[in-house]
Amino acid sequence: MKTEPDSLQRFLFEHAPIRGERVHLDAAWHSVLTHQEYPPVLRQMMGELTAAAVLLAATLKLDGSLVLQIQGTGAIKLLVVECGGDLKLRATAKWEGELHGSLSDLVGNGRFVITLAPKSGKQAYQGIVALEGESIAEILQNYMTRSEQLDTRLWLVSDEHSASGMLLQKLPEQAEDDSDVDAWSRVTQLTETLHNDELLHLPTQELLHRLFNEEDVRLFEVQPIVFQCSCSRDNVAQMLRMLGAEEVDSILTERQLIEVLCEFCNQRYEFDKIDAAQMFLPAATVEANETRH
Repeated sequence: MKTEPDSLQRFLFEHAPIRGERVHLDAAWHSVLTHQEYPPVLRQMMGELTAAAVLLAATLKLDGSLVLQIQGTGAIKLLVVECGGDLKLRATAKWEGELHGSLSDLVGNGRFVITLAPKSGKQAYQGIVALEGESIAEILQNYMTRSEQLDTRLWLVSDEHSASGMLLQKLPEQAEDDSDVDAWSRVTQLTETLHNDELLHLPTQELLHRLFNEEDVRLFEVQPIVFQCSCSRDNVAQMLRMLGAEEVDSILTERQLIEVLCEFCNQRYEFDKIDAAQMFLPAATVEANETRH
């Protein structure tokens, strides 16, 4: 058996208040890597953060998108992954010089920002996460335990071919008893025996059997994951409108052409003076021009 390509599967322990998810990325991960050549240590961190973003977006059941962002003062300046509730993702990173050392060495005096951006126009939520831990999994575990007040464990791994992860979460119970505590301890200890190679390559059903063959686990249907950038010419035009007509005119006087490169997918957008004039036309005038034949 082979792993399900670009997939997320949920699972549930029938006789214990524990749920889980397993994500496996290959084509979607390749799409992230094709847009820039990342150093190996950064590529590994990106893969782990991308797998984590999918797991958390699925756990939170978003009608919108989740953005995980590491902002650094060290060699790594920025690492950002966006994943929607529909499991469409994109990712990018910025860095300077040679990359050596641990996560804390590379990020320096940085911060971890988590943004929940709903589609419906509701106000976005943004949280600043302390960089407590020597791995992305440890940092996010601390965040989930504190913010959601649910015990959460993450296992993340990636290489140049794929990225994978598993999440376990203890469900809230009205009256927790000793059996619940024992079950959580037993299940997490079993999962600690998981090897990176197994997490990267074993199909989810085989992986769960390997770990929990004495538990009653229900595995749900596969959910597909795709790489998709949300950039568009309209979105870039809206960003330029926010700068204002005077600022845009000043840039065009110097450069004659505004070029905007999407850092997620390398799509290039160009705007000249005619484009700028159309951007700042009153809405009624634009509509009239668009309906003219």
